[in-house]
Amino acid sequence: MTTRAPRRDAVENRAGILDAARSTLANDPHASIDVIARSAGLSRRTLYGHFDDRDSLIRELISSGAQRFNAIAASVTDADSTLALARLAAVLWREAAHVQFAAALALDEAHVEHTAAALAPLRRTVAALVVRGQEDGSFRTDLEAPTLARLIEETARTAIARTDAASAGAANLAVRAVLSIAGLSWREADALLAAHPDITAATA
Repeated sequence: MTTRAPRRDAVENRAGILDAARSTLANDPHASIDVIARSAGLSRRTLYGHFDDRDSLIRELISSGAQRFNAIAASVTDADSTLALARLAAVLWREAAHVQFAAALALDEAHVEHTAAALAPLRRTVAALVVRGQEDGSFRTDLEAPTLARLIEETARTAIARTDAASAGAANLAVRAVLSIAGLSWREADALLAAHPDITAATA
């Protein structure tokens, strides 16, 4: 039996709902499904034709955002472990800063399990980078690799959820916090960022 492709208007409606949800939730993270539907120019009934409830809509937003984060993580290919971690933190911050409301929503306890699953490729990238950094002596070894990787994740999560992305130096602070957790001193972080100003420029 041949499965029909979704009608064009249905695809456009779904995309419109997701766009409306992003902009609406940016202004009000607690916006109701009715408000989102109105913002999309659709009826509540039409919206429910695409999503079962508000949570399913938010999960879709998280999944689409996670795909971008996973792709970004895969694009960081520096051979030097500390440089790779700094660049990864920088480019992920830049992406998260543009959609901080969605990133914070995704990292909320209510959605953290779904977010963890959606970001599995990114988490594997971080885990592999931590192992590499420990093996080449760049990162601290007083903690097991899975524990250190989790601490790096939690540090990034806190920075995204608690820091004003628009504030001066916020991105630089986030990158330095991650490097510090990995075991670099502030002087080593200074030297690394001074030697690679493109990382700081990428976070502006």
